Amino acid sequence: MGGFFGAFALLLVTGVPIALALGIGGMTFLWLSGNGGMMLQLPQRMMAGVDQFVLLTIPLFLLAGTLMNVGGITDRIVTFAKVCVGHRRGGMSNVTVLSAGFFAGISGSANAEAAALGSILIPTMKKQGIPAAYAAALVGVSSIVGPIIPPSITMIIYGVLSGTSIGQLFMAGVVPGVMLICGFLSYATWRARRDNFPVSERVPMAARGRAILDALPALFLPVIIIVGIKGGIFTPTEAAAVAVAYALIVGTIYRDLTPARIWTALISTAVVSSSILFITSMASIVAFVFTLEQVPARITESILTITENKIAILLLLNVFLLILGMFLEPISILILTMPILLKLGGLIGMEPAHFGAMVVLNVVIGMATPPVGIQLFIVAAASGEPLPRIIREALPLIAICLVVLMLVAFVPALTLALPNAFIPVR
Repeated sequence: MGGFFGAFALLLVTGVPIALALGIGGMTFLWLSGNGGMMLQLPQRMMAGVDQFVLLTIPLFLLAGTLMNVGGITDRIVTFAKVCVGHRRGGMSNVTVLSAGFFAGISGSANAEAAALGSILIPTMKKQGIPAAYAAALVGVSSIVGPIIPPSITMIIYGVLSGTSIGQLFMAGVVPGVMLICGFLSYATWRARRDNFPVSERVPMAARGRAILDALPALFLPVIIIVGIKGGIFTPTEAAAVAVAYALIVGTIYRDLTPARIWTALISTAVVSSSILFITSMASIVAFVFTLEQVPARITESILTITENKIAILLLLNVFLLILGMFLEPISILILTMPILLKLGGLIGMEPAHFGAMVVLNVVIGMATPPVGIQLFIVAAASGEPLPRIIREALPLIAICLVVLMLVAFVPALTLALPNAFIPVR
């Protein structure tokens, strides 16, 4: 396996896109191991990797989120959050966290959430007297709830690669997402009191009702998805199509969704979906190489030589995923490690939905963790603040994420309560 990892690392260092690095690394290994003839099968394996009906959910959910974003939903969500918590001390910091939670039920993407909210909320927080670096860190770290609260693109990828019910994964992500939001709100409240951030005026009563009515259609989308999937009304793929239709209807009602904005949403969705599906197609090459070399079995045996204690194995697994998250983005981590994860998940006997929620939470925390946390780079560009300052402000928020991760890992009821309350639907 030295040939694969060596080629993969070299290509990443030289700036080659992750998808190509995965494919070329796999082909390098086949060539060096004397199995060059097998490379002729790789195009078929790539096609088989994306020839799954459930993968249609990715472009459809992305399109639904993009349509709502270009249709003015982001502004309405922020206004609704101001009605809820904007009057508290340092109110815009609380608004930021609450907006991230609401927006998570629409976008399913941490990057989209950080970019959309950062452009609006970071300048607003700066005007209120909140330090720019703290404002950027709050947006960057809070946005990781996007792939946790359904609909989640990362959850869909995990479900496809592992065979876990996507409906169960969606339900399992609700409580961890709410716990993160509550933790961030608590920290933002404490920080506002400690640093004596200014108090904002309450939204006038007349404007509150209007803000609530404007935001309700958007906030109702995740409810439709979860109830529809778990109630057996439609499959995850059909739920994604329903989400697109719902986004178009809501945008039409708001009168903000023009043909030009729809076209922009379609182009953006096509670009992002293509990159995700291309990486997914490369997963078949990596999976083939790992299977050929029996990597999952070897790693499992190596871990068992260190310890057979399930708690120790679980801790080692979490540390391993957190370290990977510092350098790679979530989908790449899932592709590289899925055969190993499935082996270890079976070894420690965790429920599939519980294990999946823990793994996804691990890899999305990495998106806000230095040195290569993409969320931090996005908010640094939006705020103009130096990255080291943002990292320093992000560390307490990352600590909250780690506390929630440990609770999720060791208290199964937190993730399984909602999935077990409904009849599992595939």
